Amino acid sequence: MDWTLPALTLTGVVAGFVDSVAGGGGLITVPALIYAGLPPAMVLGTNKAQSACGTGMASWRYHKAGLFSLRPALPAVVAVFAGAMTGTLVVSHLKADWLRLIVPVLLMAISLYTLLSPRMKDSDEPPRVSPRGYLPAGAAVGFYDGFFGPGAGQFYTMTLVSLRGMGLTRATGLTKLFNLTSNIAAITIFASGGHILWATAACMAAGSMTGAVIGSHMASRLGARVIRPLLVTVSLTMTGKLIWGMFAS
Repeated sequence: MDWTLPALTLTGVVAGFVDSVAGGGGLITVPALIYAGLPPAMVLGTNKAQSACGTGMASWRYHKAGLFSLRPALPAVVAVFAGAMTGTLVVSHLKADWLRLIVPVLLMAISLYTLLSPRMKDSDEPPRVSPRGYLPAGAAVGFYDGFFGPGAGQFYTMTLVSLRGMGLTRATGLTKLFNLTSNIAAITIFASGGHILWATAACMAAGSMTGAVIGSHMASRLGARVIRPLLVTVSLTMTGKLIWGMFAS
């Protein structure tokens, strides 16, 4: 019996849980897809397709929990989509190697900010920028997500907390909506190039949505107590993985 699809489905459950709370589910799914023998472009496209389903489920759960409203978020969603679409198109013509040097530093900064900043809690703070003023930041993170990707969820969350003054749980909920938006932009590009293995993506999506339901439910109930340590753990793990990849290559 070929256990590849059941194993990838289970991998999707774990990744969906982690991603719905702190982001970084790709740390789990991308290596699994590479191990399953998919070519690089197919790995990225299939991963985006399955991830979008889990992120979509988490977004819906956070929305139902009242953590964000869709209509006020629409301008930022449009900015994120435009940024992600541009980033995905640009990456097909440029190498993203230079980002491997910068992103570990940014992720370390996020870890320190999460641990030390008094803003990283569930209560809201006065915003430093207006909703319109946040649009360039949202577009910039969307561009990064389409161009390179690792840590985008952490970047969304940190900018929403530090710039928009959102509590950590509310910021996590809106982050999932932004993640979903940038995933849809990337899927549009990958699907047009035939770089998605739909049967594999569907199996992993079922697992990812299951994990997202569990993770978003836990995060909604426990808030910063579970989000904060997991955000730091994922950020540091991702930093280590990127640094290891630089030396290994």
